[in-house]
Amino acid sequence: MARHAWINRLQTLLLILTLLGITALAGALLLGENGLWIALGASVLALLVEPGATSWLTLRLYRAQPLPPAAAPELWRILEELAARAALPAVPTPYYVPSPMVNAFAVGNRERAAIALTDGMLRGLSGRQITGVLAHEVAHIAHGDLRVMGLADTVSRLTSLFALTGLLVAFFALPTLFVMDVGINWSGLLLLAVSPHIALVVQLGLSRVREFDADRKAAELTGDPEGLASALARIEAVSRSWRRLLLPGWGNPEPSWLRTHPATDERIRRLRSQPAQPPAHDTSAPVWHDTDTPARTRHAPRWRIGGFWW
Repeated sequence: MARHAWINRLQTLLLILTLLGITALAGALLLGENGLWIALGASVLALLVEPGATSWLTLRLYRAQPLPPAAAPELWRILEELAARAALPAVPTPYYVPSPMVNAFAVGNRERAAIALTDGMLRGLSGRQITGVLAHEVAHIAHGDLRVMGLADTVSRLTSLFALTGLLVAFFALPTLFVMDVGINWSGLLLLAVSPHIALVVQLGLSRVREFDADRKAAELTGDPEGLASALARIEAVSRSWRRLLLPGWGNPEPSWLRTHPATDERIRRLRSQPAQPPAHDTSAPVWHDTDTPARTRHAPRWRIGGFWW
């Protein structure tokens, strides 16, 4: 297991360096040496500033509401226990997202984090499965994945900005080709055009590596890998039904290297290969009740670029 952890760390380092290299190259192709340093400087700035600037905006976009201990005592008990086992300096705050989709995500950092869970997840999963999902998100927080993936996302966006700017400059400079002899670095222009796509593939690869590591850590925190494995199977089944409803005829045609998460079957297989321990508490008891639901629970789906937000 330790070997897998070191391989994941090495892959993460290599993928981050690759992303930084692509961004620096895009900046250099557009602005020369100055562009290279601008790209690297912006990436470092993103590492320092980005997590705090966007994390809580994400919660607002999802209309998430904080759940105080009195409103969700069982969720808080589970999170307190997981945070202690993961040696977090503070317990992540649970947030309620009024959406029928089955989803959960974490934002923030080790010192101040939040875990958002949708209404669909709280109602559709058992206490054992929710515990596994919470452990997975706590593992992301403990590993510093939120900062790493935030940096990767910002670097990828920066690469896209450089590429778009370069292509626009090249497009508006085309008329000069007819009136004067202007040398164009066509290979550099082509590389600039494809750099956002390369950065995206690298970013997706980084995300998949982090998911495997978080699954492993979650199983260690709970001693119950089957809890998370059954939750993943349930989420996959429900998510497919939603995607078929929103996108009739939807399948999964894209190759695995274009997915944000590893294949669910592979994640389940790895989880079930880990040793299990008897749970310290009764995991069959529900952790969510109708009386725990905040006042506003239903919203019409909102259209955003890229699809519906529930």
